[in-house]
Amino acid sequence: MKQYTIRRILQLIPVLLGISILIFAVMKMIPGDVISGILGVEATPELRAQLAAKYGLDRPYIVQYLDWIGGVLRGDFGESIRTAEPILPQILTRFQVTAELTILAAVISWFVAIPLGILAAVKRNSMVDRLIRVFALLGVSVPGFALSILLILFLSLAFGYFSPLGYVSFFEDPLRNLQIMILPASILGISISGSVMRMTRSSVLEVLRQDFVRTVRAKGASERVAVFKHVLRSALIPIVTLVGMQIGSLLGGAVIVEQIFSLPGLGQMTLTGINQRDYPVVQGCVLFIAFVYVLVNVATDLLYAYIDPRISYD
Repeated sequence: MKQYTIRRILQLIPVLLGISILIFAVMKMIPGDVISGILGVEATPELRAQLAAKYGLDRPYIVQYLDWIGGVLRGDFGESIRTAEPILPQILTRFQVTAELTILAAVISWFVAIPLGILAAVKRNSMVDRLIRVFALLGVSVPGFALSILLILFLSLAFGYFSPLGYVSFFEDPLRNLQIMILPASILGISISGSVMRMTRSSVLEVLRQDFVRTVRAKGASERVAVFKHVLRSALIPIVTLVGMQIGSLLGGAVIVEQIFSLPGLGQMTLTGINQRDYPVVQGCVLFIAFVYVLVNVATDLLYAYIDPRISYD
């Protein structure tokens, strides 16, 4: 296990290097001029040249990339062109909001999707199964931003409830924090619960057909023991794979929900950087999200051995 973990971590180096090259190349191909955005289109050539020299925008692309990636390796993501503030401290601060939103959404999804998926598998082709499959289909089909708007309208018109805006840290005021985060987290959790529900149902159904389940039942085990102790553990591998991918995608995919609920997360920071043509901010945010995403995938791979003893990395 130790050697496999080291090998997987070393494999992250070329992956992240390729991602950094792709991010840098895409930023340079985006239409628009950051200098014109700061100084205006009527700025004199002297001012434009002075600003370009200040931020190194007049140097060859390869030199700019090497300078940027060298700073990243030293823990220096550069400075924002707009605010002249260091980028990494801003990323770490914003990441706390996005991480909390992601974890809450994932937990809500698990508590909703996994029990309903198991119930649909056990009650296969019944009315309960059909209703759960319809609910799962809606969860997969309805985008998060549309669900956000619908829930805001419904709660405000039907109950007069308006979700609090802004953000308060959990350590400052836990109750206020949960009041702010519960609605956006529920929306994201419901959005991803459909696919988890369908995966749980199909995985549990596949395991239920296996011979060892009949043996467990023949030994007198109750249906609850057979399903939750034996079937579910054998069905967890594809579920954990999907959940790991969703956690990684939520880190960068919560931008619209963060924008709707005015949450100062990493996605909102990335979107603001794109709108302001603040390329160092966008590059730093996307690279950081990619780094966390691949770490989540590595953790998911390592979790397989603990879920299923038959899997060995030795």
